Amino acid sequence: MPYVDGFVLPVPIKNLDAYKRMATAGAAIWREFGALEYRECVADDVKPGKHTSFPQAVLLEEGETVVFSWIIYESRAKRDEINEKVMKDPRLAEWVKPENMPFDGKRMFFGGFEMIIDQ
Repeated sequence: MPYVDGFVLPVPIKNLDAYKRMATAGAAIWREFGALEYRECVADDVKPGKHTSFPQAVLLEEGETVVFSWIIYESRAKRDEINEKVMKDPRLAEWVKPENMPFDGKRMFFGGFEMIIDQ
């Protein structure tokens, strides 16, 4: 069964174009190294909840939006192999420096998931 990395993060609306440039560069690299899919989505219908929600999870501030993204891999082993290569790739070196990131990485959350249904 495929394996998925999922991400949720706050992005200042004024930085969305820079985020899209970074994500587009990242997508090409992840796909080059073997990721099956790479998706980035910006919030369209995401409201604060009573107990929890996407905005609450990232401590969304005024002037920001939520981005939800995922990368699909053949397996967990392939994900680990691909991510090791991606993290060493010099094409991403400038983007991963905290001062160059177009979002607050401290409020991003992410994790790896085993897919249980794939239709």
